[in-house]
Amino acid sequence: MLDKMNGVIQKYIAFLTISSLVLGIIFDDFGKQFLLFVPYLFAFMTFASSIRMKFSDLNVFYKAPRAILFCLLILHIIMPVISYVIAQFVFDDPLLIIGFVMLMCVPTGVTSIIWINVGRGDMPLGLAVVMLDTMLAPIIIPTTLHFVAVKSVEIDTSSLIIDLIMMIVVPTIIAIILNEISNGKIPDIIGTRLSPFSKLALFSIIFVNGGAISPYMKKFSWELFIIILVVFVVVVSGYIVSVALSRFMEHSYARHVSITFLCGMRNISTGVIVATTYFPAKVAMPVAFGMLFQQLLASIVSQQLERYRPQN
Repeated sequence: MLDKMNGVIQKYIAFLTISSLVLGIIFDDFGKQFLLFVPYLFAFMTFASSIRMKFSDLNVFYKAPRAILFCLLILHIIMPVISYVIAQFVFDDPLLIIGFVMLMCVPTGVTSIIWINVGRGDMPLGLAVVMLDTMLAPIIIPTTLHFVAVKSVEIDTSSLIIDLIMMIVVPTIIAIILNEISNGKIPDIIGTRLSPFSKLALFSIIFVNGGAISPYMKKFSWELFIIILVVFVVVVSGYIVSVALSRFMEHSYARHVSITFLCGMRNISTGVIVATTYFPAKVAMPVAFGMLFQQLLASIVSQQLERYRPQN
């Protein structure tokens, strides 16, 4: 029953993501009542996504350090810089610029593992980058935002770091420890059962935080249209950069698939929570709109990669 439910949700995840955001915008007053539960939902989602990870997954760091560093370079230097330059060129609003940088400085998306599996990519590399990048989030996000927002918005950096540790690092470590001490038995028992509830938690987070951008969405303007258009350009550029640079580095096909999804996808829920908690609501707009395209683009990219799969 739960497997079937998870399959249906996975099949329509792009539609359900957009629907959750739209409903959150429409019923913003109702959603605001549940803001208190968002960090707990996210912690649960992180736990469920990490339950099959092992500390040994990091061994790939010794086997493929260049590939991992390559991913981190794209994720946290190249793409944040590209996003900043584009936003700086198009908008004369520091809040939107912060939002676009946040869209590209959050960790790689945990759901990239799903697409790596679909595309038969290098799974050990995928798991290692997701785990390492997740652990580094409490350092990378505040540091990046400090450089971008220091002149325009005051950030409670210590609280931000603590919240990120509690929402991301602690649940991940607990999940890995449970997996290790049970020799994989706990993930076998509860891992599959948690998957549909993890996705429902994601939709709930999107729904609740959709209220943050509701005031801007209910009053359609050319600025709103341009923001959505630029978000699309930035998200697509993430895939273009990762594909192009991976080809240039002449990675194997399996590793190429993993790098494409790891660098093209983002843990946008983290960005939305940080944006709505520590910044004015307008900062959340570019981040939230990233949800409109992420899963849909991942599906399209997956189909294109399959066309060029080596026949051997």
